[in-house]
Amino acid sequence: MFTSIAANACHQIHLASGGTTVRCRVDFDTSVGDETYTLLKSSTEFTQKFVSALCLACVDGVMEWRMGCSTRLANARAELIELRREMEEIGSTNDDDDVEGDGYGDFLDEDGSVVVIDEVGADDMCDMKSTGVVNAEARRKVIVEMETELLKLIANDGRDGAPWNGPRVRVYFPDEGSAALARRDWSTSVPPCVEFASCGGVQVSNTSSDVIVLFCCPRASEAEYVEKILYDIESSRGDGLLMSIMLNPLLVDMGVTGFGMAGRRLRERLIDGLVPAYYLRTLPWGALTRAWPRLFTVWKEDEDAEGGYTMIQAMDRLPSNPEVEDIYDISNGDMSAPKDGFGFLNSLGDFVNGMMRL
Repeated sequence: MFTSIAANACHQIHLASGGTTVRCRVDFDTSVGDETYTLLKSSTEFTQKFVSALCLACVDGVMEWRMGCSTRLANARAELIELRREMEEIGSTNDDDDVEGDGYGDFLDEDGSVVVIDEVGADDMCDMKSTGVVNAEARRKVIVEMETELLKLIANDGRDGAPWNGPRVRVYFPDEGSAALARRDWSTSVPPCVEFASCGGVQVSNTSSDVIVLFCCPRASEAEYVEKILYDIESSRGDGLLMSIMLNPLLVDMGVTGFGMAGRRLRERLIDGLVPAYYLRTLPWGALTRAWPRLFTVWKEDEDAEGGYTMIQAMDRLPSNPEVEDIYDISNGDMSAPKDGFGFLNSLGDFVNGMMRL
C-alpha cells in the first residue's frame, strides 16, 4: 500500500508539471533507530515494490504488459487443471486395461464409433489394446512436457520472456555489487522495462530510451557521480525524461562533503530542488508522513482511534527532530505550544543537528 501511494504521488507531480522533467525525493524509514541493517538493505523491499508500482503508473505499455501476464497466468492455470484431469483419466484407463476380465467391453474406433470386444477376434483385440497403450504413453509424455512449460509460466507470474522495446526505467545503486544483486533477484519481481546500473565507474549504459531514473540510497561519497549522471541524462533526454527520483538520499555528510560552503552548494544544486513526493518515518510513539500534495503530518499511537493512530499536527514543511518531539510533548500536555509557532525551533534544530555532525 505504501509503495502505491508513493508511486502515485510521483506520478501526480509529473502531471502537475505540465510535461516538464521533475526531480522528486522519496523517504522511507521504518527502522525506528534500529541499525541492524544498512539503509540500503532495509530499503530494498520497499524499493522493489515502489519501482514496480511506479512503472505501472508512469511508463507507457507496462499496464498492457501486466494485463497480458495476468491473462497468460489465468490461462496457464486453467490448462494445467485440464491436463492433470486428462492425466488422471489416462492412468485410470490403463489400470482398467491391466485387469483381466471376461472379454467383454468396448473400444472407440478411429471414426469414434463403439466396437464391442466380443464382435472381434482375439488377435484384433490384442492389437487394439497394444495400440491404445502406446497412444496413451505418447500422450502422457506430451502432457508432462506441456505441464512443465505451464509450471514455468506460472512460476514466472505469466511472463513469457519476450524482449521489451518500449521506454525504460533505470535504477542506480551506490555500487556495482548492489546492482548485480538486483539484476539477479529482481528479474521476476519488476517489469521488463527496468534496468540496473551503479553510480560509480564508467557509464556504458544506453540511456536513449530512459524516461525515469531512480537513485537508490545515494550517499555523500557518490554525490559527484550522482550529479554528473543526472545532469548528463537531463541534457541528453530533455523533456523525454519524465522524472528523476532520489530514494532515501544521504548526500550531505560532514566526513565527506563537510557542513560548510561545499555542503551548502551541493544542497543548492542537487537537494533543495527536490520535491518531497512521499515521506514516512516511524517513531517510537508514532509516525511522520507526507504524500504529495498533502501536508506533512505527525501521528501518535492511539488504541481508541480508527487505524490505531491520531494526527496531532499538520505542517507545510518537514519539521525538524526537536520540533517533532515538542509536538508530541505538547499533545500530551507536557509543555506549552510556542507563541511564535515552530519556526524558531526548526532553525535551532537544524543548527544543532549541523553542529553535532561537526
